Amino acid sequence: MIAAHASLPERVWHHAFRLLCGLVLAFLMLPVLVIAPLSFNADSFLLYPMSGFSLKWYEDFFTSEVWRQALVNSGIVSPCATLLAMLLGTPAAVGLARVDFPGKALLNAILISPMVVPVVIVGVATYLVFAPIGLSGSYIGLILVHAALGAPFVVTTVSATLQGFDFNLARAAASLGANPLTAFRKVTLPLVAPGVISGGLFAFATSFDEVVVTLFLAGPEQSTLPRQMFAGIRENISPTIAAVATLLTVLSTLMLVTLEWLRRRGERLRGAGKHV
Repeated sequence: MIAAHASLPERVWHHAFRLLCGLVLAFLMLPVLVIAPLSFNADSFLLYPMSGFSLKWYEDFFTSEVWRQALVNSGIVSPCATLLAMLLGTPAAVGLARVDFPGKALLNAILISPMVVPVVIVGVATYLVFAPIGLSGSYIGLILVHAALGAPFVVTTVSATLQGFDFNLARAAASLGANPLTAFRKVTLPLVAPGVISGGLFAFATSFDEVVVTLFLAGPEQSTLPRQMFAGIRENISPTIAAVATLLTVLSTLMLVTLEWLRRRGERLRGAGKHV
């Protein structure tokens, strides 16, 4: 809150800044707020004014074999890719935070490079590598690439969590007879778990929303929800796409709420660790 004794220019700037933030938020949220009501439109067109209220587009999503298969494919690829990204990213982040060695900065840059390299380049490169060995048009190939795209998020969030971590705790566990795996599982992992889960959520969102690489690698049997939405926009714009977009928006909102809860929990854990 602005102080009661603030000068007139300060109060004007404060309210102008709040107005600017509100306008930016409205600009970002309007596309979502516009498309959500259309998913309940009784008409077959994405147009206002709506002719009536109907849930038939949600029914079409859950009863259509094409959409159901796309949902199942996303349910297979995204969780598997997320788990693999967490298994690869967490030890990498712990190793980078714990040990200093020549070329560490270069290795870290390589690990997070999938975040900055254009996705179309990743799609072309992986297709050229996977096609000759039979991994294109397969769940395994799609999971591997999605895991590679999500692992940098795990590395980044776990590395941020480890900034305040005291590695003497792991050394103390080792001095009491714990092997490295036990020390990691019982000491390090519980303290960095919020970062691991946060990174996993980012990896899941990246995989669940990915369409470019999927267009290159997935066959008809591996079509995911984003790819099916893309195909629907090209061939026949149906309000079912609006229903899917609304459901994905709700999922994204729940993930953001979870991330905020994990962030606060991580801050409490780091604060508790400093007072131990």
